[in-house]
Amino acid sequence: MINKSEQCPWAEIGKYIAELKKRTIKDLFLAGNRFNEYSIENEHFLFDYSKNYIDDKLMSLFVNMAEKAKLREAIEAMFSGEKINNTEKRAVLHTALRDISDTELMLDGEEIKAKIAAVRSKMKDFAQRVHSGAFCGYTGRKLTHIVNIGIGGSDLGPAMVCKALRKYAVDGIHIHFVSNVDSTDLAENLKGLNPETTLFIIASKTFTTQETIRNAESAKSWFLSKTNGDTANIAMHFVALSTNKEAVERFGIDSANMFEFWDWVGGRYSLWSAIGLSIALYIGYDNFEKLLEGAYYMDKHFRTAPFEKNIPFIMAALGILYTDFMGAESHAVIPY
Repeated sequence: MINKSEQCPWAEIGKYIAELKKRTIKDLFLAGNRFNEYSIENEHFLFDYSKNYIDDKLMSLFVNMAEKAKLREAIEAMFSGEKINNTEKRAVLHTALRDISDTELMLDGEEIKAKIAAVRSKMKDFAQRVHSGAFCGYTGRKLTHIVNIGIGGSDLGPAMVCKALRKYAVDGIHIHFVSNVDSTDLAENLKGLNPETTLFIIASKTFTTQETIRNAESAKSWFLSKTNGDTANIAMHFVALSTNKEAVERFGIDSANMFEFWDWVGGRYSLWSAIGLSIALYIGYDNFEKLLEGAYYMDKHFRTAPFEKNIPFIMAALGILYTDFMGAESHAVIPY
């Protein structure tokens, strides 16, 4: 945590920003070639931050603050698997989920990269079998509608990615997300669906999350009411993202169709894990893997680039600039 009074030059930053604000953005542009100085370009994208109240001195003050706060050491601690989640005494290793290098990573004396690779391989095989029709519904028809039932990170991340990447959707595959415990949400998503061609993904690590399990039970009731109540058919239309094998099997899901993830995966970052199965089914596993590769590329940049050229660091510094020093209360994200 930043100590504004002692550890970091907070007062110095505030004093300089007060002076900088007396100039307009136009003034800053007239002072030199801001685009060349305040943009970062590589083979994948262009990051242009020239139209912000930033100059070399302010950037150096932010870098100094980061160094005094030992940010570089904190970044390395996260990537190395140290238990930086002090509240729950856990590692924070969502970065390992998209690490496609051959480097081993030890956590509590266990190498975890092989376990991650095994789950990814299982996801790939399952997605390919669904798309080919090898894994099909109880009547032999291909599964065309995927209903993801989860809450929080088990819903928001995958839903966002699927919406953003919908142009890459596999032909004939449709995706639905249910998180609201209000029965209307599930009912609206199931409206018009055929149980013979519908696959449910139940995303709950413990398989005890009340909202998720209540929706899952409702989905099961809907399915059984339309399939003559034969519980044997559940195994062909429900899969689980969980670690609670006993609860999954009690529900009626074949444990062979249970995909594991771990407690060092924070909910808000979990789309990179088995929670991303809905993404792999919707856009295809090859595209899901490209998503992982893109995240790995940025992880490497964040871990190694000097702060002056480090895109995540610069974005964070700009956030501090506007939120803490310029009174901004809103953050607009405007893709175009």
